[in-house]
Amino acid sequence: MKLQGKLAAGALALMAALGLPSGAGARHHVSEGRTVVSTERHEVAAHEAGKTHIEQRQQAPQDSTPPYSRDFGVPKPWEVEQRDEGGTLLFSDSPEYVTEDGILYQDTVEGDARILYYHLNNMSSPRKVAVVLEDAAGSKLTVVRITRGGTAAPSTDYLKVGKATQMAYFGKQKEDTVVLVNGRKRLLQDSMNKVLLQPGELVYGVYDFHADHPVRVSVIMYPAFRNPYAFLEQAKVLPKDEVMLRGTFKGMNRVIYSRKAYDASKDGIVYVDLGDDNHDKYKEGIDATDGSKALNYGNYGILYKLALPTQGPAATQYYLSPLGGVYAGAMSVRRDHSISTRLLETPAGCPFFGDGSQSLSTSWSDRVELADLGSYDNSVPTFFEFSPPGASNLPVQLIMMPAGN
Repeated sequence: MKLQGKLAAGALALMAALGLPSGAGARHHVSEGRTVVSTERHEVAAHEAGKTHIEQRQQAPQDSTPPYSRDFGVPKPWEVEQRDEGGTLLFSDSPEYVTEDGILYQDTVEGDARILYYHLNNMSSPRKVAVVLEDAAGSKLTVVRITRGGTAAPSTDYLKVGKATQMAYFGKQKEDTVVLVNGRKRLLQDSMNKVLLQPGELVYGVYDFHADHPVRVSVIMYPAFRNPYAFLEQAKVLPKDEVMLRGTFKGMNRVIYSRKAYDASKDGIVYVDLGDDNHDKYKEGIDATDGSKALNYGNYGILYKLALPTQGPAATQYYLSPLGGVYAGAMSVRRDHSISTRLLETPAGCPFFGDGSQSLSTSWSDRVELADLGSYDNSVPTFFEFSPPGASNLPVQLIMMPAGN
């Protein structure tokens, strides 16, 4: 998950049109002699392994109609606040390009937790990646309930893997149970030991779970023919790569909210920045394998809960706009306090956007790329969930504006 080292021209143009300084893409610049985050390799993968996707998108019908025609003025930032809550995030993405077998990340958690793993087989023969659970407190019986999550089939098309994993995570909720008896190890998902990563392929998974006793969680890459439990007994923790994207982070959910209700008939076009390390700071934590400080560049694995109240007679239209380059993911939307949600592809109708080929002409710029999140009246609250997708570029903006033309 190493993002593009510089903002694309289209993103810079959009930022200029919105009146944003180039520093809004803080994760995309060099600071103190080192690249803060760099996914140049993902950009290459998008253009190489994703050629078929580009061809498919070019063949798809394109809607060149502006998303609206009335002039609601220059977009302006919407004032929001945030708080972090929830359980513990375990983030395993270093080394990302794995060149030897071993433990990729390991820590002990209890209660609500989330594991995100994102690794590529950079060896010459097939490998497997698994998340192993084991009792960490001598309990005779430990129950781990998996409440949400998903993964995608490994592939060399990293954007495809990123989007498919998010669609699984934000789609139908999981209800799995893993029981650890008398110190026995178990996989988080039995299917993990059946999935092969061919050389050059990426695997990416995100799972939420609750452990009623302390559980040691180990992410491992191991030879295709080895038993994962026997392998873990003699495996060593692999050193981090230069980006150091791994760690344990408290408060795995970030609530973004505003005290003022947005009124589409009065407030015009507004936006909220996500994943820019300026308005939306990156999480700090600890690498449990060596005790060093960890910074989650991009807030990968953080689940954003967007609670932005609305009022007034006009319905509100929502869009997601990529500012940092190619992007492919998913979100969910929920109305009122219902438990049911609707899956939103970002973008829908094509594999990815953010490379300039989906630019629309709007009242403020002719270089905007937008994923339609829907329009909703103000009869009940609207809640969105968002999480930065693996292989995609940040930052992004959530845009709110009056619905209709």
